Amino acid sequence: MKEKFILSTIVLLVGGFLTKILGMIIKIVMTRLMGTEGIGLYMMILPTFSLFIALAQAGFPIAISKLVAENNKNNKRLVFSLIPLSLIINVVLMIIIIIIAPYLSTNLLHDKRCLYGIIAISLVIPLTTLSSICRSYFFGKEKMFPHVISNLSEDIVRLILIIIGVPFLLKKGLEYAVCYVILTNIVSELTSILILVFFIPKNAKITKQDIIPSKLYIKDSLSISIPNTAARLIGSIGYFLEPIILTSSLLYVGYSNQFIITQYGIISGYVLPILLLPSFFTLAISQSLLPVVSNLYSKHDITGTKRKIKQGIFFSLLIGIPATTLLIIFPEIFLKLIYHTTEGINYIKVLAPFCLLQYIQSPLSFSLDAMGKSSDNMKATLYGTIVRTSLLFLLSFLKIGIWSLIISTSINILIITFYNAYKVKKYLKY
Repeated sequence: MKEKFILSTIVLLVGGFLTKILGMIIKIVMTRLMGTEGIGLYMMILPTFSLFIALAQAGFPIAISKLVAENNKNNKRLVFSLIPLSLIINVVLMIIIIIIAPYLSTNLLHDKRCLYGIIAISLVIPLTTLSSICRSYFFGKEKMFPHVISNLSEDIVRLILIIIGVPFLLKKGLEYAVCYVILTNIVSELTSILILVFFIPKNAKITKQDIIPSKLYIKDSLSISIPNTAARLIGSIGYFLEPIILTSSLLYVGYSNQFIITQYGIISGYVLPILLLPSFFTLAISQSLLPVVSNLYSKHDITGTKRKIKQGIFFSLLIGIPATTLLIIFPEIFLKLIYHTTEGINYIKVLAPFCLLQYIQSPLSFSLDAMGKSSDNMKATLYGTIVRTSLLFLLSFLKIGIWSLIISTSINILIITFYNAYKVKKYLKY
């Protein structure tokens, strides 16, 4: 098991690094093509995208990974039991998005240019959900190579489509270019799904019994997915409300819409991506932990579970501490090198020490999911989101501009990390 964990981590590390590089290239290309205002407009829509992805996936990927890792079910039947339910959820959400898009863009985000981008989300979420379900099966089996290849292919396809299509659509208007960027996910997710299907063993047979939904499997999955969905949903709602509250509050106290979109674009498009750039390392370790911890904890091997979680945190900090130190000392170098700008230096210096805790938060969060304690993840996210949203609203009226977002984000990270650490320690007491 030790060798499998290390191999899985190495595969995810290499894949995560390449995916992060590709993601960074995509962001650079988008920035160069659409400018700060274009990135700001895209980032205004992104929280809505994240919210509906969380709803559409319904926590099924985590549930599938955990149940497949425990290896006491018919895994093919498990997946086929959840796909029809997932399809129904996605169709309902597609209709809801189309109905609320005009009100959301005009009355909440205060920018009509967001309309087409929001409608585009409805076409993307079914494929994103199906892709995530396919990946989760391979995760449960600790087969990380298909996941890595599908991710890389997905990003390469997106990059090519953005380079080809964005310049043409910019001539028609910034809103069309942003909408197109979101729609590129359709082709990229289809590519990902096809690649994952290719990795299914050639001798794998699907019988009539496998495709009959099992009420027991659905019940077991929902017991895991509902708390996980609630946690993601709470976080996504907070993220969804972020630009709405920020825009409304800052407009009310006298800031211009142009200032808000530009500064929000700097934080969401430049500052946070740079701060979280090394997070591929932590994510790789955390994703590898999920099946291993799930298997050990289901066997009541507390010693083994503690050892794996400590290893995950140690290796995460091994890259997190040097990366954070460099970002605090040389923020302008990274901003200039990656985005050809120096805007956001002060934001990085303040946020970087808090983002270091993200390197601890991720392994702890995945470990709670693996131990079947997703409800604690939900509570941590709930507490953090309530405090963050409240602070964002209140601080915005102090006329400190975008610093209200910086402060509220930092406090949110502290709350969630320390709560998760407390809960993991509690469950692993002898």
